[in-house]
Formats: sequence, structure tokens, C-alpha cells
Amino acid sequence: MNFFEKMKLARESKDHRAFGELLSDKYTFVRHQTGTTMNKEETLAMIEGFFNSEEFNVESHRCVYENDDILVDHMVIAFPDSTKEAVLAAYTIEGGYLLRCETGATKIK
Repeated sequence: MNFFEKMKLARESKDHRAFGELLSDKYTFVRHQTGTTMNKEETLAMIEGFFNSEEFNVESHRCVYENDDILVDHMVIAFPDSTKEAVLAAYTIEGGYLLRCETGATKIK
């Protein structure tokens, strides 16, 4: 099973621990909207909050491209704060784990 399928399964089952097993201990999530980064623990805390929220909904999720070095996916996400975004994410893969994620997001009205 590739990373995209594992991520999608973790999200669909709302299992933040399964999602965390995909991440390197050196994982970094780059938040371009705020100019900040989050480490693995901070990212998993955010993911757990999303998964525990009834208002968090991924309306569509597709793999754009995946190989041994990179995963690019696209999602339309409804967030708990009542906003909706189209999100394009690029994950760097290293040593069998997701090492880094950078996203581009566009608000949807």
C-alpha cells in the first residue's frame, strides 16, 4: 500500500496514530499562510483535533503523483472554523517515512 492510500485510510478511520506512523521523527510541516513550521508532535496534535471534530470534513481527496521520493495530493477541506479550502500538498519521502510537507491553499467561498 502506498503512502497516499495509508494516509487516506487513516483519515477515513480518524486514526491520528496510524497517520503518525507514516511520519519521520524529523517531520516538518511548513505553514506558508503563517510563515511557521510544526514538528511531528505539533502536527499530530493538529491532526487529532481535526479528526475529533464533527465539523472537519474532507470533501474530496486525490493523489496527483507519488513515487519513492515525493507524494503530491489535492484535497477540498471544510474546517471546524466554517472555512473551506482547496489544498495542494507536497510531501517529501525519505527512509520509508514522510519527512516534510508543504502546502498551498486557496479559500473557497
